[in-house]
Amino acid sequence: MEPDWSALRNHIRGEVVLPTDAGYEAVHRPAIARFHHLRPQAVVQCAADADVAVSLAFARSAGLPIAVRGGGHSFEGTSSTEGMVLDLSRIDGVSFLDGAANGNGSTDRLVRVGAGARLGAIYDRLAPAAVTIPAGCGPGVGIAGLTLGGGLGVLGRAHGLTCDALRAARVVLADGRIVDCDAELEPELFWALRGGGNGTIGVVTSLVFASLPAPSMTSFHFTWEPEHLPAVLAAWQLWAPAAPDTMAASLVVSTPADPALMPVTSFFGAAHGTEEADVALLEEFVDRVGEPAATQTHQRAPHRETKRLLADLDVHGVPRRADAHAYSRSEFFARPLDGETLETLVALLTSDRRPGEERELDFTPWAGAYNRVAPSATAFPHRSERFLLKQSAAVAADAEADDRVAARDWLDRSWQLTHPAGTGGVYPNFPDPLLDNPARAYFGSNADRLRDAVRAYDPDGVFGFLAGTGATA
Repeated sequence: MEPDWSALRNHIRGEVVLPTDAGYEAVHRPAIARFHHLRPQAVVQCAADADVAVSLAFARSAGLPIAVRGGGHSFEGTSSTEGMVLDLSRIDGVSFLDGAANGNGSTDRLVRVGAGARLGAIYDRLAPAAVTIPAGCGPGVGIAGLTLGGGLGVLGRAHGLTCDALRAARVVLADGRIVDCDAELEPELFWALRGGGNGTIGVVTSLVFASLPAPSMTSFHFTWEPEHLPAVLAAWQLWAPAAPDTMAASLVVSTPADPALMPVTSFFGAAHGTEEADVALLEEFVDRVGEPAATQTHQRAPHRETKRLLADLDVHGVPRRADAHAYSRSEFFARPLDGETLETLVALLTSDRRPGEERELDFTPWAGAYNRVAPSATAFPHRSERFLLKQSAAVAADAEADDRVAARDWLDRSWQLTHPAGTGGVYPNFPDPLLDNPARAYFGSNADRLRDAVRAYDPDGVFGFLAGTGATA
């Protein structure tokens, strides 16, 4: 029987958008093109906590699958469904809580952020006060999903994950209760949300963060000729994770869709020491590589401008299709890859390329403040890592089936090559549906405790443990 959507419309402040409505095509698609084909029965644009509670009850009574959408950037489409999408984009306020304690004994101002807020808007709101929060660079990324799965960024090695800066949250539980939590109020719920709450336990509608002073930063982008790729890889994995905490230096190696074009090696990121110290560190890295950079730029700017520069940075050398269907796998590493593995990794990346297929190796440095939090202090357990490697393959939306199979085959072979050297840990915001034991991969020794928290707050399994990570227990 068709759900009575008019009844839902009459009980919420927001809007219910159906496939027959004029605005449906504009709101039903997530940010990730691979899941544009999913057409929910309704997109509920919630305007308040109560809208979420009412919509959850409606979906449960109608037997509809539920997906929660903030920014819609889930790599495995968990912010999409053919049932009901709870769109939180209208719950996007950003405000200061002056006079409130931040839970760390410091004077940093607390900031309340609606779960539908995007990073660009948050940085714009905080910049006039000369503060920020440690988070990513993509302006369209939603704050809630980023935080609940961890949250890395250019300030992370100095100040920790986004979830480490979380001080409180408001959650709508499956039974409709609206619950506030922090380190003292519903502490187990709060613990679970910090790195383990991305769709596993309830719908977060607002978050409170401890802000920090927004530093001036030196953004940078260096490239090397393809023949120097092995030297760059070898130098990066030794240097970047051991650099001062103020340095966040990523490395992306990509192959364009045209097999005639050579791989592009991009060393980029930002640092927030003195400009002189930052430049000296960059020169040190070039010396470690032992080969001159083909191109190099660096620029000193305020934090907000640096975020814009990095968001607009072209690390691939050639334009990439916005509608490409991408697949990815990732893993943490506690030690460098050996020379033979690096050599084979490069050979795999550059061989048997097909027209229209893009490949990418994305290295993110860890250590620093990421590792100064105890593994059990939050649900996020990956606190002794050296770097994170995400491997991706992308094909055109209209690619032939054999081209998709070939892309996935390269991805799986490349991941299997590096996997023996990895820790087995996977960043929850880079979900992987092929994992044998996703709970252990995402949450490590915290998996059992997180399961217990989920049973306590979602006893009927409405959200489904690991639903937000694209996997099942």
